[in-house]
Amino acid sequence: MADVLVAAPRSSFARYWAAAAISSFGTAVTAVAMPVLVIQLLDASPLEVGVVNAAQFAPYALLGLIAGAYTDRWRRKPLLVWASIGRALSLGAIPVLWEAGALQVWMLVIALVLFGACSVFGFAATQSLLPRLVPRARLVVANARIDQTDSAAQTLGPALGGGLVGLLGAPVAILADAISYLVDAALNTSIEVDERRTDARPGNLRAEIAEGLRWMYRHHTLGPLAASTHVWFLANGAAMTVLSLLALRSLGFSGFTFGLLLAVFGFASLVGASMAPRMGARIGSGRVIILTRGAYPIAWLLVLAAPSTGTGDAMLFVGLSLQGLAMGMENANDMGFWQALTPDGLLGRVNATRRSVNRTMGAGGALLAGLIVGVAGDRPTLAGVILVFTVAALIAALSPLRGTRGGD
Repeated sequence: MADVLVAAPRSSFARYWAAAAISSFGTAVTAVAMPVLVIQLLDASPLEVGVVNAAQFAPYALLGLIAGAYTDRWRRKPLLVWASIGRALSLGAIPVLWEAGALQVWMLVIALVLFGACSVFGFAATQSLLPRLVPRARLVVANARIDQTDSAAQTLGPALGGGLVGLLGAPVAILADAISYLVDAALNTSIEVDERRTDARPGNLRAEIAEGLRWMYRHHTLGPLAASTHVWFLANGAAMTVLSLLALRSLGFSGFTFGLLLAVFGFASLVGASMAPRMGARIGSGRVIILTRGAYPIAWLLVLAAPSTGTGDAMLFVGLSLQGLAMGMENANDMGFWQALTPDGLLGRVNATRRSVNRTMGAGGALLAGLIVGVAGDRPTLAGVILVFTVAALIAALSPLRGTRGGD
């Protein structure tokens, strides 16, 4: 029997949205502080940079499928709250260890692995809770609102992060992210949502996991989309590792300039997220996804072509702007597409499975990039990354996505 979905009060979505916004600001600050901490303060090697970038995503490989099954068994709001508390504690340990003079790269990796383990459950819960807060017909709009806020955070947060890093140091800036997760937990605790279920769970964990896998990968549209997204995360994990090394070492960016680069990326994401609902309604969510997947190789070609002097900095900013615009436009359509087509009783497993494989691929890309940069250098590595982005775009373009409008 299908779940009975009872509409939640509008104030519940507002609190959910506010919680997501606050934690997004904290995450944007850490996006600046963490590379500065690892590359400049801890003087990590390229391989160590890759390991750190992969650490928070590694738990998805071990816990993702299990987290999805339990997200479909348990109430999602309490799971989201406790996951946020766990992330706050994991990040909060980093500045404490730094102030004690004990922080080393391997300790940072452990803290990020714990952070990632909490994130596995947290993201499975948050993506599965949203369809209980808004009608399914409004999911693209709701996701776009969240993306707009997230993009605003990525615009202002890196500038704030760069300022905090310059004024108080990278470890203290990371503390701001830890605090944001505590506020996130408090806001989500106040959400009013009916999570009563009428479907009987079979009780066999392996069978539940297998059911989610079969449904996702055998779906005529979502299966190819999942494959394209997995390949995209492999490329993106590698690209972001190369970017931090290229900007902070090869081009000599300061923490503030690197923060400004990420702020421009965030502003472009905000523009893209603002366009997402209109683009999805006009040409269909599937076609928006195909269009944006084709933009990523072009964005990173601009980064690859950036010279070490002169116009190099400007080309990096243009490339990241195109990347941000594409991501902002794509994400709401992609999430709304998945949430609209997936039955509520499978949302936890499908969301967690998809995110698990995506983040595992991202971790693999980060590690692989760290290894290759150490041997071949950042630009040859980035050339290979562009080829992988192109493969992801081709998988999407040749799939049934091109004939769908998002609710088909």
